[in-house]
Amino acid sequence: MKRLVSVFSVILLMFGYSAWAAEPSRLTIAAAADLKFAMEEIARAFRKEHPEATLDLVTGSSGRFYEQIVQAAPFDLFFSADVKFPQQLKEQGLAASEVRLYARGRIVLWSAKMNAADMKLSDLAKPDITKIAIANPKHAPYGTRAEEALKKAGLWPKVEKKLVFGENVAQTAQLAETGAAEVGIIALSLAESPMLKPKGGYSLIPENLHSPLDQGYVILKRAEDNSSAKAFADFVSGEAGRTIFRRYGFVLPGASGSSP
Repeated sequence: MKRLVSVFSVILLMFGYSAWAAEPSRLTIAAAADLKFAMEEIARAFRKEHPEATLDLVTGSSGRFYEQIVQAAPFDLFFSADVKFPQQLKEQGLAASEVRLYARGRIVLWSAKMNAADMKLSDLAKPDITKIAIANPKHAPYGTRAEEALKKAGLWPKVEKKLVFGENVAQTAQLAETGAAEVGIIALSLAESPMLKPKGGYSLIPENLHSPLDQGYVILKRAEDNSSAKAFADFVSGEAGRTIFRRYGFVLPGASGSSP
């Protein structure tokens, strides 16, 4: 049975379930918040082919996960919204595999209250927009890219006082969805999700306004001898996983016209 575990359960995972490491068919996966819906779908598809496997999926901020893994949080795989975090884990000897790119993300303007489909980034400076949600740039890659885009567009001084921050990009989307902010700068993958797509439109933020959102994953040391970890990694990188990522708006490694 696939279990969806809240990010707030990490402490419980760290101290209450260390014995899971010995179970070769059980995986605890840390995934960036932009992957919430895509990874849930991938997990369901994987489970159909591997009914013996149990998946515990935790979604949250990539930067927070990196900190927790360094402190020995019991994760088997780490899917980061910024490839630099898995790369750093590899350099620190905490990875059992090479770092592998799985997608490039995009940031968008999204709103449940306004017509974001016709919105430009410069519209955020207008007085009728009083609250703008972004992920916390200190540890969320999507927040870092939102900040970069606002600064490069010359808008940061005009909008800084309007900003409200989500712990991760999924919480940022929730702020915009509930009306706590008129507009959110969120992941395209969330804007295309079945949860948000019926509720609002979006417009892409030009990629030349921010550094690439190259996303990568790694099998962690805890899963060095876990055959299910390798099977899941191969599934994600295979056609089934790539098809799901593509449906959520991700640009894939090796796709024509792009090289994440």
